[in-house]
Amino acid sequence: MNRPYVFINVAATADGKIDTFERKGSAISSKQDKQRVDELRAGADAVIVGGRTLLDESPKLTVKSEALREGRVRRGLSPNPIKVGIASSVDIHPDSDFLNAGPARIVIFTTNRTSKEQVDFLRKRGVDVYIHDSERVHLLQALETLHELGARRVMIEGGGTINFEFLRAGLVDELMIYIAPMIFGGDHAPTLAAGTGLVRNEAIALKLEKVETHEDGGLLLIYKL
Repeated sequence: MNRPYVFINVAATADGKIDTFERKGSAISSKQDKQRVDELRAGADAVIVGGRTLLDESPKLTVKSEALREGRVRRGLSPNPIKVGIASSVDIHPDSDFLNAGPARIVIFTTNRTSKEQVDFLRKRGVDVYIHDSERVHLLQALETLHELGARRVMIEGGGTINFEFLRAGLVDELMIYIAPMIFGGDHAPTLAAGTGLVRNEAIALKLEKVETHEDGGLLLIYKL
């Protein structure tokens, strides 16, 4: 296989929301789940986010635990996994945590819709920028490039649109969902999978592998695809 093993990890409320209607990256995970996510990042070779998460939330995508970072270094790895942004059009602020939190290799996949000035800026900052000559980034091609860069296990951290596109393309091997005991509501609050959606007979089938109950009343659901 010329692509990495790909898994999506997401925290959602009991009503399926991954953020409030404000879309400001509201906290959903419990302390226990945050530790689990940090361990997942530490075990990944790369972490992917989509355009809205990349540009609106300025994610760090770094391993928080010093012990986990040191563990990666002992295994001959960088302290943090490769940070990957996928967006048709990119305009990142110079102060973005995505660019400045680290140390980490940074890779961005985009299209010709991103200005030459932005591409030049990113490359001067040491970012590996791959430009796809299409309306949207070719996801399989992006995964193949990450595989060539040495990534064998890739984590997708959202948002809903990038999750859906990877799922629809059949490029996801595992889906992990932490269900928090809370309700956000909101017609326009984002969900785990967004995009154009599917009709019933095209629904993506999941196979439940594991269920864990957390002390806070949350649940961890692990599915294979």
